[in-house]
Order: sequence, then C-alpha cells, then structure tokens
Amino acid sequence: MQKAFYRFTVWLYQLGIRLVSPWNTKARLWLQGRKQFPVFNHDSKPCIWVHCASLGEFEQGRPVLEALKNQYPNYPVMLSFFSPSGYEVRKNYPGADTVFYLPSDSPGHAEKLINTMNPALVIWVKYEYWYYYLSTLYKKGVPVLLISGIFRPSQPFFKWYGAFWRKMLVPFQLLFVQNYDSNQLLKSIGITNGIVAGDTRFDRVVEIADKKKQVPHIESFTENFPVVVAGSTWEEDEVEWMHFVRMHPGVRFIFAPHVVTSERINAMKKTFPEAITYSQLSANAEIAIGCHILIIDNIGMLSALYQYAQITYIGGGFGNDGIHNTLEAAVYGKPVVFGPEYQKFAEALELVKIGAAFPVSNAIALEKIVTHLLNQRESCEQAGKAAKQYVYQQKGATETIMAYVTEKRLLTN
Repeated sequence: MQKAFYRFTVWLYQLGIRLVSPWNTKARLWLQGRKQFPVFNHDSKPCIWVHCASLGEFEQGRPVLEALKNQYPNYPVMLSFFSPSGYEVRKNYPGADTVFYLPSDSPGHAEKLINTMNPALVIWVKYEYWYYYLSTLYKKGVPVLLISGIFRPSQPFFKWYGAFWRKMLVPFQLLFVQNYDSNQLLKSIGITNGIVAGDTRFDRVVEIADKKKQVPHIESFTENFPVVVAGSTWEEDEVEWMHFVRMHPGVRFIFAPHVVTSERINAMKKTFPEAITYSQLSANAEIAIGCHILIIDNIGMLSALYQYAQITYIGGGFGNDGIHNTLEAAVYGKPVVFGPEYQKFAEALELVKIGAAFPVSNAIALEKIVTHLLNQRESCEQAGKAAKQYVYQQKGATETIMAYVTEKRLLTN
C-alpha cells in the first residue's frame, strides 16, 4: 500500500511540474533535462556515481568526489542532480565524466540506469531518498554510502507510519552523519551502521579559503571603505536592507542574489536604483566612482567575495526555507548576520552560540547590529575570529570517509 502511495506521489509531483512549466523556468528546465535518458560513454566500465539533490549538496559532496577521483583515477565519475539549480550550474563540471539529470524514480528507470552505468560505488549526499534506485542498488550488491547525512525527528523515518521510508535506509552500507543527534535518531529505529563524521562542507570552504582567489575589480571598488557582502539574497532580504543601504553611502555594499536571471537583477535595480552590476563594473571600472552598491549578476563568485567584507549577511532567513551557506563567510573570519529562519541549521546555531553570528528579526534589528559591528572594531574582529576558529575545528569529514573506502577496499587502484 505504501509503495503504491509512493509511486502516486512521484507521479503527482511530475504532473505538478508539467502544469507549472509554461511559466516556471525551473520546472521547464526540469522537464527538458529529462526528455532523453542519460547517455554514458564509459563502455560499462565500473564507475563512481555521486548523486546530489542540488547545487548546495554538490558543494557538500565535492571534496569527497575530488578525493575519490584523485585516489582512484581509473574509475569514471558519474554525477547526477535532481534539481536544475544544481545541474544547470555544474553541467560542465570537469571533475565528472558525465553530468546528468536523475530520471524520475521508477523500477524501469532504476534498472536501466544502473545496468547501463555499472557503478562500483555510489555516494549519496546529505539526503533525498529514492526507493527504486536505492533498492535496486541493494539487490545488485553495489555499496552505497550516505555522506554528510542529517536527520531530524520530523522526518518520516521516525514516525509511526514510516516503515516504508525506513526501508530506504537499509541499502546504505554506512551512513556518515553530521552530528550525534542524527546518529541517535538512526539507532532509535534500529539503524546501527551510522557514524558521526561531521560535515564535508567544512572541508570544502576551508579548501576555498586557503586558495583565496582574488576577484577582478572588487578590490578597487571596496578599497578604503567598510564593506558589507550580502550573499544568496532574496527580495525579502533586500527589503530589510533597503533603508540602511540608502542611509550609509560611506559603506560599500555587495549583493549577490541566490537566483541570477535578468528579471531578478532588474528587480534588484528597482530596489537599489543607484546600484551598478558586476558586468558594468567589468566593462568600465570608472562607473564605480561615487557608487556604493554593487549587484553580482553572475554565478560562482560569491564564495570568494566574502574575503573583502567586514560584515557578511547570508540570505534566505526571511523566507520559509531558511538561510543559505554561512560557512563560506565564516571561514574567512567574518561575523555573520542572517534573518530569523535559521533554527534548522546546526552550524548557524553554533555560530550564534559562540558569538560569531547574529540573527535579526526585522530591519530595525538589522540596522542595530550592523551599526554596532561597523563602529565597534574590536567586537567585529572577535566575532570573526570565533567564526574562523569554529570552521577550522570542524574540518576532517572527507578524510574519515576516504579512510573507510580504503579500509573496506570498496574500490581498487
């Protein structure tokens, strides 16, 4: 009965995507990406398959993917995404031999994909559990590892009706989870093959910060000014910033929206009429004279931008889904500010606890904390130091995962 309901919900989701696709770009890309079944060009040679729901999960799994690629170069790497926001950004990622949309979950799709791909090892990043893919891998004896897993009591695995969902955890040979609470939850339902390894995102952001790439034109735009970098913002975030930005022309503000489309950039220009875009700055550096607001109209630059800030702001906290990646900013030793929806994110809770991050509930609270951090240099530096120390103390999950792969000889050189 539950299996039939699962298949119905998958079908219903696809129907919903089709209905909204005429006016929803993301839905349209989701459908277009699945018109043709994935084609693999590795002649059925055993491969490594890494699955990510979206872009955030890719960045989380990337350290492990690249470590596997480096240690086991003879294995082609197959990288799949569920969401267009991951695939469209990373479809040309050079670290994978094939990047593809995961076909919708069904017995036929699972059998065909796995037979064609011939994975020797499968890495599932953080979450997103597909019954037929996982059960087919299990039946074929393919080792599957969950990395950076996170579990909460609200998930169906831990409910009275969750028997079917619990079956999706059985195929995992080992579940590398982020924290102790997740492991205890798994044990409460009889899943004892979990291990607390931490979050691979820490390894990724440390790697980025250590390499520290400079961004053209940003240094000249920010030089000799206090700087605020607001990353992964939505309209709800920008509305809260609007008054403060207009009242502080002596501060350089850099906004990097979470979604970069012409419509989104035009909407931001209406909120900040005096702003220039990074494309304009790149074409003519003199355009920045007298301008204190910069809108980043490209993807992939944000993680390097935080190094130029005195204060960072992470978007998403004024929406229902919650904040985006705080670690990309914290790793540079910068205090972090975000909206009220952050409770689902363990690293945000910890950063608040140690005085490295500051949640705000409205524009007034935002102005108060940002003004304090701008005016009290010592407080700002202490918060940033605590943020950086926290991130560097948490790294090491990738090393733990790779040690397991080597010890169990899941792949051969």
